[in-house]
Amino acid sequence: MKKPNNDVDKYIAGFPPDIQLLLNELRNTIWLAAPDAEEVISYQMPAYKWKGILVYFAGYKSHIGFYTTASGIEEFKTELIPFKWSKGTIQFPIDQPLPTSLITKIVKFRMESNERKSKK
Repeated sequence: MKKPNNDVDKYIAGFPPDIQLLLNELRNTIWLAAPDAEEVISYQMPAYKWKGILVYFAGYKSHIGFYTTASGIEEFKTELIPFKWSKGTIQFPIDQPLPTSLITKIVKFRMESNERKSKK
């Protein structure tokens, strides 16, 4: 696992403690799924890169935004039924546990997609 990015630490620290817990849980879930990913700030939010962008996330007042690109949404849309989602983003309500197994599957799917693209 790469070392944490201080800018992401600062980003997370800017939220209330309950949201910080969720953001850190999401961050750790992404790292476990993609231990070689580079953690950066992009578009003013945490992002993970491995052979291209994998995912982004952002904290909000009532939800955590998880940005997976359109392919990540399309691949898992049946599993996303309980959540509000659109073309490239999923909203995880802050009053519910994060679906870490689904997040892991999405990150691994995005890694496979980036791997295929890098071989072309």
